[in-house]
Amino acid sequence: MSKYLVVGAGLFGAVFAREAAKRGHEVTVIEKRDHIAGNIYTKEIDGIQVHQYGAHIFHTSNKEVWEYVQQFAEFNRYTNSPVANYKGKMYNLPFNMNTFTQMWGVRTPQEAIDKINEQRAEMAGKTPQNLEEQAISLIGRGNAVINYTDAETPYTRVIEHKHFEFGKGDPDKTIITREYPADWHKGDEPYYPVNNDRNNDLYAQYKEMADKEDAKVIFGGRLGQYKYYNMDQVIAAALEAVNEEFGK
Repeated sequence: MSKYLVVGAGLFGAVFAREAAKRGHEVTVIEKRDHIAGNIYTKEIDGIQVHQYGAHIFHTSNKEVWEYVQQFAEFNRYTNSPVANYKGKMYNLPFNMNTFTQMWGVRTPQEAIDKINEQRAEMAGKTPQNLEEQAISLIGRGNAVINYTDAETPYTRVIEHKHFEFGKGDPDKTIITREYPADWHKGDEPYYPVNNDRNNDLYAQYKEMADKEDAKVIFGGRLGQYKYYNMDQVIAAALEAVNEEFGK
């Protein structure tokens, strides 16, 4: 039997800790927050599961991951169909013919393609320098989730949480949260790794230091591996680490 110290009770840490304990190893988990599940944690208020750190909707095409998570919970068939509010007008997301008709007045797929190509031509031969330019280069210019895309609106997204579970909870109450853009400052909660040369070099230095330790160190999860993972990818990475550590 081996001893494991798992730092962080997010998806990676929770999966690895469970699988290690299931194999008879002694596992201690430490977590600075007062709950498990990391950024996918939900808090029940009036029977409504509130996504405390922003909307998290699980989806996967990985059969192994899907079979793994099914043992813990029954999943509903929620389909995310957000809409965008731009200067008071609502547009469908992801883009479809209705969106293009709303934006440009086009009536046929060919008219939409012609308009997209016209706007894509703006970026011909140029390297996108920001998200707007990237979007143009690819495609041209009521609900649980509504995105607000104009500069006049201070928040970027509004979430009405009860719709993730089709209205489950107190029928006379609802919970709405708004998300605001903000610059990150030292001391703020880190959410996403920035995949640049500086951070990749920093990760390599940490890995080199860890490899010199007497005790084995395993890096996992978004902030541990400096990678942007979706939920199913984190679980897959954790299961891969489990297989490497303990065998299939």
